[in-house]
Amino acid sequence: MPATDQAIDILNRLLRGELSATETYDQALERDDRDSVLATLRHIRVDHQQAVLALQEHIKYLGGAPSSSSGVWGTLAHVVEGAAKLLGTNTALSALRQGEHQGLTDYEQAATHPELPAATQELIRTALLPQTRMHVETLDRMLGSGTHQ
Repeated sequence: MPATDQAIDILNRLLRGELSATETYDQALERDDRDSVLATLRHIRVDHQQAVLALQEHIKYLGGAPSSSSGVWGTLAHVVEGAAKLLGTNTALSALRQGEHQGLTDYEQAATHPELPAATQELIRTALLPQTRMHVETLDRMLGSGTHQ
């Protein structure tokens, strides 16, 4: 597989994760009606939507076709979020945090992947990775502070 094809595959995998995150936050926003929780979840969702746009641009720049759906990740996210809806806000926030942890792992692996162009590695290291770390910290605080109660 040529290097560019591998880079496109890596970026599309990250893109599917971001599309899944966007869908999952949409579901969580439908579930909760408290302003403090909604504002935070909306902010994180916007971050994921911006990541989708950035990844799509990088894929197009490399001559690839961006994934248009979250694929298996989206299906899994819907199952997890559906179960979380039945079990309560704490479980929903925990599911969101678990998704963010997966994103963190994916970005950490991609940040130094030799097949990715330097500009893409820079995007991941300076924007997407720190943003995902902040999402994890925010959800940890929400779970630990009782904001979700």
